[in-house]
Amino acid sequence: MKHRKKWLALGITVAMSLSLLAGCAGSSNRTETAGNGATDTSASGEEKVLNFGCQMYDDGSLNFALAPSSAWNAMRYGITESLFKFNDEMGTEPWLAESYTVNDEHTEWVITLKDDIYFSDGCQVTPSKVKECFEYLKEVSEESSANAEKYLEFEAEITADDEANTVTIVTSKPYNDLPGQLAYPVMAVVDVEHTEDFMNNVIGTGPYMVNQFNGVGVGYEMAANPNYYEEVPYDTVNILFMGDASAKAMALESGQVDLVENITNVSDIQKFQENPDFTVDIATGVRCGFSWMNLEGVLANDTLRQAMIMAIDKEGICESKTIGGLYTAGISVLPSNLDYGYDELTDPYPYDPEGAKKLLDDAGIVDTNGDGIRELDGQNINLRYVSYENRLLNEFSDAHTQYLTEIGIGVTAEYGSSDDQWSKLAAGDYDLNNNNWITVGTGDPLEYLGNWYSETTYCGYSNPEYDQLYEALQNELNPERRKELVKEMQQIIINDALVLVDGYYNSSMIYSNKSVGYAHIHTADYYWLTTEIVPAE
Repeated sequence: MKHRKKWLALGITVAMSLSLLAGCAGSSNRTETAGNGATDTSASGEEKVLNFGCQMYDDGSLNFALAPSSAWNAMRYGITESLFKFNDEMGTEPWLAESYTVNDEHTEWVITLKDDIYFSDGCQVTPSKVKECFEYLKEVSEESSANAEKYLEFEAEITADDEANTVTIVTSKPYNDLPGQLAYPVMAVVDVEHTEDFMNNVIGTGPYMVNQFNGVGVGYEMAANPNYYEEVPYDTVNILFMGDASAKAMALESGQVDLVENITNVSDIQKFQENPDFTVDIATGVRCGFSWMNLEGVLANDTLRQAMIMAIDKEGICESKTIGGLYTAGISVLPSNLDYGYDELTDPYPYDPEGAKKLLDDAGIVDTNGDGIRELDGQNINLRYVSYENRLLNEFSDAHTQYLTEIGIGVTAEYGSSDDQWSKLAAGDYDLNNNNWITVGTGDPLEYLGNWYSETTYCGYSNPEYDQLYEALQNELNPERRKELVKEMQQIIINDALVLVDGYYNSSMIYSNKSVGYAHIHTADYYWLTTEIVPAE
C-alpha cells in the first residue's frame, strides 16, 4: 500500500538523548503541600478505592508516541492531559492551556498555559516542557502509527517563553482549529525528560498515576496524583481488563467491579437500566462502525463491492435483538447526527438482495462449479473478514457474513484481539476489516476523512477528485464551505462503495450506586477516569 503507516517496535527510550533526573527541585514539597490534591487518608485509614472493568487496547500500552490506541489508554486512565480538551458537543476548551490567540491567517497561535500545573513527579509544566514533549513526538512518531504530524505538522516552529508562560506555534499552512488538533490524545503533554518507562508508566498531569502494571490482560493499579490541581476522588483505582461484554456485566453485578464501560449485550443493558441499584450513562454517538474493503485484493472489483452493499439489510441488523438499537443505521462514514449534510446524501445501493445477485450475474461473477460460491477471475471469492469483540463488531460481522453468503460470496472470519485487527489493517492483511472509530476525533472530520486520501489510506483507494476535495478541506477556513466539502466527500465514498457501514454507536458507562455516586461517559470517548467519577456518599 502506498505510504501506509505501519506498526513499528520503536526503541522509544533511545529516540532522544535525555538526561534522566531523580525529580524536580521542590517536587517533594509540592507533594506535601498540595492542598487541592489527593486526600491524605493515612490517619483515617479510609482509603477510597474504585474497581474499573474495561476493554484492553494495545496490550495496555501507554506509549502515546507509538500508537493512537496507546495514547488513548494514557488519557482514558486519567494519566495524561492535553493543552485543550473536548466537551460533550465536541467543542474545544482549554485544559492545561489558559487561553490562546491566533492571527488572521491562522498560522500563528500563541497559547498561554495555566499557572501552577505540575506533572505527577512534581515537575512544573512550563512552556519549555511542552515544547520538549512536542519535539519528542516529532522525533519518535514519524515512522509510528501515532503519526503526530497528522495533528501538528513537523514543519511547525515551536517557541517557548517560560517568563511569559506562553507557547507560540507558527505553522506553514493555516489550521482551521489547531486547538482541536492539540486536544487529540497523541498530543498529550508528558514529562518526557523523566519518564523512564514509556510503555507502562508515562508521567503526565492527570488525576491518576501508575502505581503498578499488573500485566497484559490483567490491568493497572493506579494511585491518586498528589500534585493534581483539583481534589482527586479516589486514592486507588484498579483497572481490570475485561474484553468480553458478558464478563463486564457479571463482574459489575457481582460487585467485583464498581464501574464498567461499553457493555454491549442489549439484554444486560436493559437489565441494569431496570435495576435501581445501577445507573446507565449513555453518550450521544459520534462513532461510526464500518468495515474497510481492501481494494488491493479481490475487492478492487467495483461491481463486487456494490453488490455486497446491496445485499446487506443495515436497518434490519440495527433493529435486531442482537444489536437492539445500540446503533443507528446509516449509509455514510459520518454519523447522521453531525451537521455535514447527511440528509442531502443519496444511496445508490439500497438493500436489494435480488438486485445484488443480478448485478453479479450480469458482470459474469457467477458460480460455475455448483459449490455455492461465486468466482472472479477463475477463483472462488472467499473474503478474509477481520474483526474483534468490541462494541458489537463481531455481531455485525456475523450478520454481514450471513447476508453475503446468501448471494454466493464466501467469507472466512478472523476474530481476534483489537491489536490483531489494527495490525492487519495497517499491514493491508485483510479483505474486510471491521472497526469502530470516532469520526470527529479532533472536533472536525478532517483527520478521519484522511483515511480515504490516497497518501494516507489503509485500503489502497485512490480517487483524484476525492484527493482534491480533501486537500481543499485542509486549507479551507470558512465553516459553511467546509461543510459543503465534507458532504461532497461523503457522497464519493458512498458512490465508490468503499465501506460496509455498521451504523452509528452510542457509548455507555454503567456503575453501581452502592459504590459510585456519579460517573459520565464523554462523547469524545477519550476521558474515562476523570475527577467527575466520585464515590457514593
